[in-house]
Amino acid sequence: MLGKKMFAKNKFRTKLLFTSIAALALGACSPADQQAEISTALAKQVILPTYSRWVEADRALAASALAFCSGKADLEKARADFLAAQKAWAELQPLMIGPLAEGNRAWQVQFWPDKKDLVGRQVEQLVKAQPNIDATTLAKSSVVVQGLSAYEYILYDSKLDLANAETKARYCPLLEAIGQRQQSLAEEILGRWNNKDGMVEQLSKFPNQRYADSHEAIAELLRVQVTSLDSLKKKLGAPLGRQTKNLPQPFQAEGWRSNTSLKAIGASLASAETLWQGVDNHGIRGLLPAEQKDLAAKIDAAYGESKRQLAALDRPLTELLADEAGRKALNDFYDSLNVVHRLHESELAKALNIQLGFNANDGD
Repeated sequence: MLGKKMFAKNKFRTKLLFTSIAALALGACSPADQQAEISTALAKQVILPTYSRWVEADRALAASALAFCSGKADLEKARADFLAAQKAWAELQPLMIGPLAEGNRAWQVQFWPDKKDLVGRQVEQLVKAQPNIDATTLAKSSVVVQGLSAYEYILYDSKLDLANAETKARYCPLLEAIGQRQQSLAEEILGRWNNKDGMVEQLSKFPNQRYADSHEAIAELLRVQVTSLDSLKKKLGAPLGRQTKNLPQPFQAEGWRSNTSLKAIGASLASAETLWQGVDNHGIRGLLPAEQKDLAAKIDAAYGESKRQLAALDRPLTELLADEAGRKALNDFYDSLNVVHRLHESELAKALNIQLGFNANDGD
């Protein structure tokens, strides 16, 4: 009798041990843990390096303004450094989560859309009112004149002849102030990513003051992705005239003065795909289970088609808008962006059990 009791007790203990091991094994690959792993990988391998490149580009921009204004660099070099900063900013937009997305900071980097040429008008007003403006004073001024849109105006507007020494001297204090302002802003944001309890930790260790769990973090990353893809459509749709009865509006394009509208869209699209793919498949794509492989393939194909359409656009946006064939090619590209956007917004969100709600572009 005693032997039977001991056998039953040992059998129960063995069953309990196997149950515990099974639970641990399941827990090791639970959805929550996988989401935490992906969130951490994206923060450290994708998002943080992009913010770091943005800081370096803005440091170079600040130095470039000083070099140009002191006569140590020519206009071509100044423009090249601006284009590098603009590209770094475009790459950052699909990753605009945390401090940069708060307090109108994005408008301090770039003012768009500019439907009434506020940039040109306010730059002229500021140069006249404060001819010796510095970065500290600029930070208290309108966001319209603090960032890359105003910098672009000074370097590229056809009305400004920077080969003229008097004209150059007039605009250089603002150019230098914008460069210093952008460097300061970028360094501040990167610091808030790297600080203790900063964004890197908040996307890696749960719960925290921003996210109750890793699912909330992944949900916000997807919301940012969906918003950025919608913004790309707006940046193309506005100059295409999709809201103005198909009457092209070339001056509504981002970067129309420097003819970089499509390049900026391409940089943002590539960055969005990096968030989707991740490094070594540690991106949002990696969260889809095996039974969702068809959806993953559809999104892969949608990115591929959109990039193919963009690569075929071999002229600046303003030139493409000027003829029927160009407008058709742009509309085809817009449609491809729409496919990428809708797949993220509907099918991907549903597959990941994420409620997106309203995005930052709603109401625009």
